Amino acid sequence: MRADARRNLGRIVEAAAEVMAERGVEAPMEAIARRAGVGVGTLYRRFPDRHALLAAVGDHYVHAMAAALDRAAGEVPDAWSAIGRFVSWAAEPGRAALAAALAELPVEAYTGRASFARARAGWLERLDALVRRAQAEGSMRQDVGADDLVHLLNVFTCHPDRLPAPVAADPGRYLRLMLDGMRAGAG
Repeated sequence: MRADARRNLGRIVEAAAEVMAERGVEAPMEAIARRAGVGVGTLYRRFPDRHALLAAVGDHYVHAMAAALDRAAGEVPDAWSAIGRFVSWAAEPGRAALAAALAELPVEAYTGRASFARARAGWLERLDALVRRAQAEGSMRQDVGADDLVHLLNVFTCHPDRLPAPVAADPGRYLRLMLDGMRAGAG
């Protein structure tokens, strides 16, 4: 792929993620092209339909989650702080809005793709390793697993419409409160 085509592809996916976070998964393709700084024809050459674009945004999202987890684990000395940093990152308003937009999609829209499945499995493995490390360090309850964190993130970031208004207005605060309950000694 030519360098300019690769840049256009990246700009389109980034723009789609931003616009979908703001306007939902049915955001107009024209708005996405405009945000990416490309013509609608360029967008449709890269992504012949909305399904293909949504799959790319899903891939982008799971790769961003993995990169954020790796960054958090590399920036602080202990696993508990890394988990807290990652959870806060995931709950940031724009990111949570994108998670909510992607949650509207049928699961098979992106999970049936091998690249998405590999990226998601890798992210979950790294999260699990971080949880086990926090437990080994004595900072996280032994009866909590990575799947518990994933479920909390899912509830607080992917389904704000199911939360009471004050919780939906600041999901990061409530995620941190829930995370405090996962701390060693909090049982």
